[in-house]
Amino acid sequence: MLVANHVSWLDIFAINAAHAMRFVAKGEIRRWPLLGWLCATSGTLFIERRQRRHTLDINAQIAAGLREGDTFAVFPEGEITSGDVVLPFHASLLQPALMCDARLFPVAIRYTRSDGSLCLEADYAGDKTMLDSLRLILSQPVIHVHLQFLPPLDCTDRHRRELADEAGARIAAALNLRAPRRHTGKALDL
Repeated sequence: MLVANHVSWLDIFAINAAHAMRFVAKGEIRRWPLLGWLCATSGTLFIERRQRRHTLDINAQIAAGLREGDTFAVFPEGEITSGDVVLPFHASLLQPALMCDARLFPVAIRYTRSDGSLCLEADYAGDKTMLDSLRLILSQPVIHVHLQFLPPLDCTDRHRRELADEAGARIAAALNLRAPRRHTGKALDL
């Protein structure tokens, strides 16, 4: 199972190009023209984040898939950033890794221009529409995606919050960013 920071809708395609796998995405993506269809046909599970019970159902589906040999990737920040920060990771979607004693691989994602500077045009943060995002991406002569696959975290005898904190800290360190501060309060740990 992979856990990654989330910068762009391109993240799914970049990770999938490195290794074919299944993803968990917010339910709204299923309704996007073309991209929603592409994600659905590749086995993506769509989570209705406002329905707390739905997380339990998705986790059961992830666990079943892991037991059958599928690889899953999740983006536990809960929102997309511009890539200049790693937000605290929500821990609930890491539960299947514990249930299956899977290895959890943190993946650090960054988009840069040819000069090495952060490519903000590649992110999907803020109020950008899909059309805005496409225009910005197409305006760039080159966008480099950097996927850094970090050593796996052992899930044996661990708590999902502990795994979330460690994965977030490792990804932030790989990107030379400050480690995210842990969520406090149960309501934020979706």
